[in-house]
Amino acid sequence: MPVLTRLIPSPVVVDIRAGALADLSRLLADERISTSGKLALAVSAGSGARLRDSLAPELPGADWFEVGGGTIDAAVTLADAMRGKRYDAVVGLGGGKIIDVAKYAAARVGLPMVAVATNLSHDGICSPVSTLDNDNGRGSYGVPTPIAVVVDLDVIRDAPARFVRAGIGDAVSNLSAIADWELSHRETGERIDGLAAAMARSAGEAVLRHPGGIGSDAFLGTLAEGLVLSGIAMSISGDTRPSSGACHEISHAFDLLHPDRAAAHGEQVGLGAAFAMHLRGAHEESGLIAETLRRHGLPVLPAEMGFTEAEFASAVQYAPQTRPGRFTILEHLDLSATEIRDAYADYAKTISS
Repeated sequence: MPVLTRLIPSPVVVDIRAGALADLSRLLADERISTSGKLALAVSAGSGARLRDSLAPELPGADWFEVGGGTIDAAVTLADAMRGKRYDAVVGLGGGKIIDVAKYAAARVGLPMVAVATNLSHDGICSPVSTLDNDNGRGSYGVPTPIAVVVDLDVIRDAPARFVRAGIGDAVSNLSAIADWELSHRETGERIDGLAAAMARSAGEAVLRHPGGIGSDAFLGTLAEGLVLSGIAMSISGDTRPSSGACHEISHAFDLLHPDRAAAHGEQVGLGAAFAMHLRGAHEESGLIAETLRRHGLPVLPAEMGFTEAEFASAVQYAPQTRPGRFTILEHLDLSATEIRDAYADYAKTISS
C-alpha cells in the first residue's frame, strides 16, 4: 500500500530560547550542516558585527563577510565572494535584511543556509523568499528554506522594540491574508493548501491572543515560533499566499509611492490587515486586530505612521497594481477613490468607538 503523504520543506533544526547562541557552534557542527567547519558568515554592520567578537573564537574555520544592506547587488556581491571556496554552508547573522541577502546568496552558489535572527521584524526568518531592494524598488525572489533557524531571546530583548513590534504586525496580518485566500477560492477557484493555511492561521492567532508583551520571554517565544511557522507555511504552499494578501499589497503601495517615508514593513501590513478585515465586513475581527496592534504600540491609523488620510486612500487604490494576478478583497470590491475614503472614515470611526 503506498504511503499517501508528502514531504514538507522545513528546517532540520529550530532553536528558539534564551541563550541559544551559546550553542551555535555545536549546532553548526551537525553533520547535516557542516562536516568540515568551513562556513561563510554574513553579518550586518550592526547587531551581527557586535556578536562576531564573541562567536569568532568558537568558529575557527569560518570566514566573515560584512554586508552593506538589503539589496540585490549586496546579495550578488556576497555570492561572488563565496564562490569556489568550498564552504559547507552560509550563516546569516543579523536582522531581516541580512538574512534575506544570505538566503539569496546561498541559493546562488548552491549552499544550505542557516538563519540566526537578531530581531523579529518580519516572517522572512524561515520563508522561501528573499525580499531585496533593486533598481525598480523592491523585489521578491524565490530561495530554498533555511536548513536551520536560531533565535536567542536574550538577543531579541536587546533589539530595538520597534523591530519586535513590526514582527507582531506581520504575524497577525496572516489572518487577513488567509481570509483573502479563502475569498479567492470562492470567487476564482484558486486552490487552497489546507495545511499551509492552518499553520499560518495558527501562527497569527497565537500572537493575536497571547496576553503577554514584548518584555516577556513567553510572548517573544510565541512570536518567534509564529514567524517560523509562517515561513514554513509559505514553503508548503510554494508561494507567499498564506501570509500575503491585501495587507501586503497596501504595504507595497506605500513602499513604491513613498519610498523615503515608508514605515516598517510590519507596521504597514498590520494596519493594512485591520483595514482589509473592515472592508470585508469582518468588523469584530478588524477591531480585535486593531486592539492587539494598539496594545503593542503599533499604528492603527495612517497618521500614526506619518501619512494623511488622502495618502492612505491613494495607497489602497494603487495597491492591486503591486501584485498583478493576486485576488484579494481589494480586487473583489474594486472600490473607487470616493468609496475608499468613505470606507476609511467608517473604519476609523469603528476602531475608535
